[in-house]
Amino acid sequence: MSYDVERIRANFPALQRKLNGQPIIFFDNPAGTQVPHSVIERMNEAMVFKNANLGGSFATSVAAQQLVDDAHRAGELFVNAPHAGEVFFGQSMTTLTFGLSRTICADFPPGDEIILTRMDHDANIAPWLMAAEDRGLVVRWLDFSEESFEFDLDDLGRLVTDRTRLIALNYASNVTGTINDVAAAARIARDCGAQLFVDAVQYAPHGLIDVTALGCDYLVCSAYKFFGPHYAMLWGRRDRLQALRAYKVRAVPDELPGRFTTGTTNREQLAGVHAAIDYIAELGADYGRPAGSDRRSRLAAGFAAMKAHEDGLTRRLIDGLLTIPGVRVLGITDPVDFSRRVSTVSFVADGIPARQIASALSSDGIQLWDGHNYALEIYRKLGLLEAGGGLRIGPVHYNTAAEVDRTLERLEQVIGG
Repeated sequence: MSYDVERIRANFPALQRKLNGQPIIFFDNPAGTQVPHSVIERMNEAMVFKNANLGGSFATSVAAQQLVDDAHRAGELFVNAPHAGEVFFGQSMTTLTFGLSRTICADFPPGDEIILTRMDHDANIAPWLMAAEDRGLVVRWLDFSEESFEFDLDDLGRLVTDRTRLIALNYASNVTGTINDVAAAARIARDCGAQLFVDAVQYAPHGLIDVTALGCDYLVCSAYKFFGPHYAMLWGRRDRLQALRAYKVRAVPDELPGRFTTGTTNREQLAGVHAAIDYIAELGADYGRPAGSDRRSRLAAGFAAMKAHEDGLTRRLIDGLLTIPGVRVLGITDPVDFSRRVSTVSFVADGIPARQIASALSSDGIQLWDGHNYALEIYRKLGLLEAGGGLRIGPVHYNTAAEVDRTLERLEQVIGG
């Protein structure tokens, strides 16, 4: 079946909303996507029929256990985990990273080194900075080019030493949209005996994740960025997780993933995460070309179908932005290089505060973000942090060319007027 964006949009109740008679345009997706009926229904079902704690012999507890087990299997499939038990869930990517950073760094002696990047969301910077302060670690910084908005991984190779213990890197930037070469970074980390911690929050809505092929040690992402509820999941290499001390109550067994699951997990959120993964796989069955009949193949086909649609919208958006006088796009702009970026597009307009532009568009029902988007280091390096950051538009698979055109027309009026 050919890609039918209107049929896809019908799955999302929020997309039917209007403001002042105009359909709302959801371009705030990099900060959180809308959810389809199937996710809402699965979460509702969990609240009604599977709302019990685990370990009981009665029907509701048994059903809840099955829900939890199925969500873990879905999460493992989502990242292609090589072993069962390597995925666990938590309130947010930030919460999971803060927790695990303390555990990972607990055995690093003072003077050991960690490498952070100027391109990361602060949730993959601040936890490590604080752990470094607590442990007396040395922090080194990987910079990016202001022209290409990419890293030169030769720079990473020059930063590592025999005391490097951890590298924290994003899979895709939540500002520039740049997709980073995680596999190459993992090879550099392995060669110096370091661990690689990957923030895949911004990549997860746009591309298939394969931790086995990447070769990283940890990877974390948030379901509300890929059409699910506000919950997050973390994958860790089994031998790494088993070697870490788990801060847990004594009654919890030491096996994975329970040893890193503190307290009662949120049943309805787990059901929603599972449903979101199923939704992408169903897209692959409907609009993609799965290499096989298994769910992982359908998932890959779903991401491929979404990426093809998003690339068209991204090209239309960037081409339009570049025609507006005074606008600078903060990321890759050549369609030839779109394989190295996701559809997250940030820009600034000379002499006009980002908040002023965002507010003008919001009154017309066009939702986009302004500010630093928690990427403090990017905007500080670009000299834009004190000026209020930039604007960010993030088309996803349910957005349309007409929405891009309407947004560009309004931007031209606001910036040019």
